[in-house]
This record gives sequence, C-alpha cells and structure tokens, in this order.
Amino acid sequence: MKKLLNNRINHLLFLSMMMMITMLTSCNNDDDSNGAPVITEVRNYAAAPNDTLVNKLVPGQWVVLKGSNLKNAVKIAFNGVAAQFDAGLFSDTYAVVQIPFVIPFPSVPENQLNTIEVVTTGGSTIFNIDIVAGPPVLAGISNENPVEGEIVTVYGTNLFLISEFSFGGAAISDYISKDDGTAISFVVPNITTSGPLKITTASGKILTIFNVNDLTTGMLCNFDTIGSMAWGTSTSNNDPDFPGNHGWYPILNTGILSAGNGNWWEGGRSINIENGSEWVATADLDLDIDQFLLKFELNVPGNWNDTSIFILRDYNWDFIARFEPWKLSETKTTNFTTAGKWVTVTIPLTEFRTKKDGKDGTGNSAISLSELFGTKKKTINFFTMNNGDKPTAGLRAGIDNIRVVKIK
Repeated sequence: MKKLLNNRINHLLFLSMMMMITMLTSCNNDDDSNGAPVITEVRNYAAAPNDTLVNKLVPGQWVVLKGSNLKNAVKIAFNGVAAQFDAGLFSDTYAVVQIPFVIPFPSVPENQLNTIEVVTTGGSTIFNIDIVAGPPVLAGISNENPVEGEIVTVYGTNLFLISEFSFGGAAISDYISKDDGTAISFVVPNITTSGPLKITTASGKILTIFNVNDLTTGMLCNFDTIGSMAWGTSTSNNDPDFPGNHGWYPILNTGILSAGNGNWWEGGRSINIENGSEWVATADLDLDIDQFLLKFELNVPGNWNDTSIFILRDYNWDFIARFEPWKLSETKTTNFTTAGKWVTVTIPLTEFRTKKDGKDGTGNSAISLSELFGTKKKTINFFTMNNGDKPTAGLRAGIDNIRVVKIK
C-alpha cells in the first residue's frame, strides 16, 4: 500500500513539473514574440545632440523608430512603400531604418499617406507622421542637344507635382511623368535658344548651371563651327544609321580587332581634334576638378560589348579616361546600344586616371585641374582599343559636340 502511495505521489510530482515547464516555455515564447509593436516617436539618426525628435520625413532620410516590441520586424513601410532594413540595427525598443528614396506620392492610396507601418512576428502597428516629397534631384538628361520632334527624358527623383518646366529657355507644358517621380519625357518643340533646365515642384527647384540646347559653351569641337578634326576616321552629316544629328560628326568604325590590338592609328579607329578650344580656362585651373565634366553626344546603332574607347589629351598617356559602357564589372559585360538615337555621355574629369599594373586608365585619378592639364595644348583624342585576350566584335559609333562643362 505504501509503495503504491509513493508511486502516485511521484507521478503527481512529475505531472506538476511538466506543467510548470510547459507554463515557463509558454511564457518564454510570449517573451520571444514580444507582442504587437508600438511606435512612440521618430528621431533623426545622428549622434547627440543631433538625434532630435522629428515630425516630418522625406524620402532617403535615415531615422530611428522608438517604442517597444520592434526587434522582430518583418516589414517596415513608409506611405505603403516597403523599406529595406538591417535587423542587426534593431533592438526591442528602437529600429534604425532608411526611408525609401522613391515614393510615388501621386499614386499612394489616401489611407497610406503619412503613415509608417511596422509588422513583426507579434503583430503590426500604424504610426502617423507627415511624409513629404523631398526637393527634386537631377540624375541626367537623355540628350542635352536634341532636334525638334525628338523624345527627351529627364531622369532624377521627386520629379512630380510640377508647376514649371523649361528646357533651353523654352517652356514645356506637354510632358509625361512617371508616377514614382524618377523621369519626365517630352517631345522637343522648335527651340531656338539655349539655357538651363528648370523644373519647379511643390517641394523645390532644379536649375542647372550649365545650358542645354547649347552647341557653343565649353565646346572643344562640334565639327561644324567650333574646332575641327585634324585626322582620323571618316565624317558624315547624313548617314542613315545616325539620324537626328546636328551637322557633321565623325564615325568610329573599327571592325573586328584582334586580341590586344592597340593600333589606334589604323583607319576608322580615332578622332583627333587639334584646333579646338582649351578644356578649361587658365583662370579656372585653381577650381576643384569635380566642378567640371567632359560631355559629348553618342550614337551606337548596333550592339557594343567589347571594344574600349580611350580618351586622352594631346596624345599624352599620363591620364586616360576609359569609356566602356558595356562593362558591368571586371568579369561581366552586356550589350550596349543607343538604338540609333543620340544620347549625352557624361564623364567626370576625375575619371582620367594613371596606368596601374600595366593597364592604362585604371590607376589614380587626377586630383586637380592643374595636374590633369599642366601646360598641354588644346587637343583631345578618342582611340579605339582591344585590351582583351579575344577578338572584338567591332564598333560603329557616331560622336558629336565634345565639350567640357562646369556644373557647380
């Protein structure tokens, strides 16, 4: 009888212990889930004393969400647009996150405007705060020197809620904007003036220092009225592969190049300007080098995926800019084409580099205008090269309006 009683007591003790373990496990699981998230405030992501409380947000801004139960976030959205985040920057009481750069304000549903949504494994919450479009930012213009009837696209961010838009001094009233504010396209009217690109929105303004529709300012050679090509490849003003041109332009036509072929002086492989303007005026040589860009219009009707263009000054190989838009990385390439349209190419002067490990144009950047130009003359050269260990497929490309432009 005593033995039976002891067995029952032991059995009851075992059951009690199991119940306690189950309850503790349940409590721990509740702790892990942390319940539904709560946001109490939003602060600027900066070291004190700049970690101030904020009540208005703009795209691209870094912020700290403060509250509770934030550690296990699986989604954070601003105006309904999900943000990418690193959970390593989270704790239970705060979350560091960057607001998406692109928010399509005109198409955001009304119930998602001015909201932060946080979803965790334990639930979700909505926090209301003003989220406004930042000032418009220019990323590029498809063609800065178009002809009438051409479609031009302006790229950037926050390009919506537009109240004023002009191109080269001409008002543009008929245009198409992307809902996310990253592009505006328009058909070029008959423009007889040059001037800046101007875009005024509800949150700011773009006004370029440089002019568009401008074939003279900073021009080294436009192959018509400024500069001339001393020698090199052929020129045309009516080749059917390059429509939409302004007057004359040279055509690089390399054909297949054997592996390692650097004979840029061969027919169709170089553009050599010897009667152009000075790249930068002597009075400007003390300005920062990042205030200037080399620009030109380019037309590649077919696919381009191997031949390199080397750009240099006065046949001097100390600093070279390699133009290889088909190169995604050192090991990956893609087909590049402009599909028979003229596009504007922009190359920072800091991309003129020294030789490194036997490869031209891959070393150190020029750090000043004086270092890049020195006492050199007024020439510019475009050479086509095959730096690879396989034959190229060839390149046929038109180039026009070579210029150096001050941008700030």
